[in-house]
Order: sequence, then structure tokens, then C-alpha cells
Amino acid sequence: MEVAEVEETLKMLDASLSHIKWRLKSSSKRRLQIDVLAVCTRMRPVVMIDYGGKMPELQENLCAFLEHCRKESTIFEQLRVMVIEDMIYLIHVKEMAEYVSSSLSSEVELLFVDLEQDPPKMRTLDDKSLLGMQLISIQKLFSLYFPLEGMRNDLLPPDRAEPMADSKSLSEQIGSQSSVLMDLSSCMHDTEVTVPTVNG
Repeated sequence: MEVAEVEETLKMLDASLSHIKWRLKSSSKRRLQIDVLAVCTRMRPVVMIDYGGKMPELQENLCAFLEHCRKESTIFEQLRVMVIEDMIYLIHVKEMAEYVSSSLSSEVELLFVDLEQDPPKMRTLDDKSLLGMQLISIQKLFSLYFPLEGMRNDLLPPDRAEPMADSKSLSEQIGSQSSVLMDLSSCMHDTEVTVPTVNG
């Protein structure tokens, strides 16, 4: 993105904030500008928005802001607001699809921290722990919401396959929400996995 494009994008962001009357502190406004630019330019597939208010007002303001931005320019067309329980994120749909796909097919050993242990312990998915299997299951569910073109989504575990495997019903479920909102809280139901931040 060239300097002139960045300046034009920042003007559009300011205009959208003014249009929807979302009053942000200057530090929060700057963070929002940086986050939107990071997602628009594909530097990050997703950023957590932990400023600018509390839920549900934050969700309402962010959705209204993004809807207005999308009317102003096609640069914002791949951006969506994603909600997972009480956390809210700004995502780039295509980048998120690539990120989810790469995490599922990664040959690099993934590590995560088991906070239930005292002291916390590093775990691998090779441990075949319930937590590791739940994390993989969530990744597979995300692949249904963010499919790569031509990617098969028949990887769901049997306990989740029937209600979620129909990608048409998934798109209808998403489509019934705001055009910019994706509530994926259901992906986390009945799991011990917590996703406090998903910043790239």
C-alpha cells in the first residue's frame, strides 16, 4: 500500500467514525486505524479489538463502522467482525482461510500452554490429550467457516459432523447475521480451549 493510499484510507476511517458517531479516545482511534490497516494490507489475518468500549456496544459500533467503510471503498470488502463468546476480532476473510488451512496442515509441531497445570506446562498436540483434540476440532470447524477455494471440509470429527458439516447451512447461519458479523461462539462450546487472543 502506497503512502497516498494509506492517507486516503485513514481519511475514510475518520469519515466512517464521524458518520456513525463513534467517539473514541485518541489512543483507541489510533489503535483502530493501525489494526484496520494491518488487516487490510494482509499483514495480519486477524486482530483482537480490546478497546473502544464493552460488549455489546463495541460489537454494534464496530459492525456499523465496518459496514460504512465497506460502502466507501472495496479495500474493506474482505473485512469482517468475528465474535467468539465475549471476545471480538477484526478479520480478513481470505487471509483467515489461508491461516486456518496452514495451521491444519502445518508440519511444524504446535505448542500450547496448559494453564490447568501448576505450574503451567507446555504441551504438544502429539500428547493426544483431550485439550489437544479439542483444539484440532475447533481448527477443523473454523475451516468450514473459512474454506479455501477447492478445499474439502470432510475433516470434522464425528461428534460435530452432522450439525455443522453442511457448508450451505453455515453460510445461511452467517448470512442471517449482519453482513459483516460472524459469531463463531458455537465453535468453542463444550470445550476447555480458551482463545484469549488470536493476534496473527
